[in-house]
Amino acid sequence: MMFPSGSALTRPTTVPARLLSACALAAAGFTATIPLAMSPAFADDALHQVKYTVTSSTPYNVDIYYRDVDPPNWGEYSHNPYLYSPKIEADIGPNQPWVLNVALADPNNWAMVSATSGWSSDTPGVQCTLEVDGVVVSKNDGPRGALCSIRNW
Repeated sequence: MMFPSGSALTRPTTVPARLLSACALAAAGFTATIPLAMSPAFADDALHQVKYTVTSSTPYNVDIYYRDVDPPNWGEYSHNPYLYSPKIEADIGPNQPWVLNVALADPNNWAMVSATSGWSSDTPGVQCTLEVDGVVVSKNDGPRGALCSIRNW
């Protein structure tokens, strides 16, 4: 698209504006590359029952971030992600899982649980599971933490 030479519209020339534009394009490209076949379609107006489960191979106190409400839009979420991702500390272990049931309208975009042993060098073997409407849609584990989500973050 070309604008007349006397147009008031100009191209951004500052580095921060270019960086912001590049980040926005990269984020849009990143989310657009997620194959739809990999995630179940939860695109209706009904609330979906989401179940988060976090456990570990050995008893340990972990930090858990989770999403229990749908942010109104990506802009609101990215402006203050911790408003929409509460953090708790929980004692977990092989026979002591942390479990939370929530209802989300758009679990494809917003269902997420993450657990970490923090700065410790201990390796408690953290595992997480994410279920939507009774179906396991994500499982993950790691020596010091795990993230379960349908969407790639």
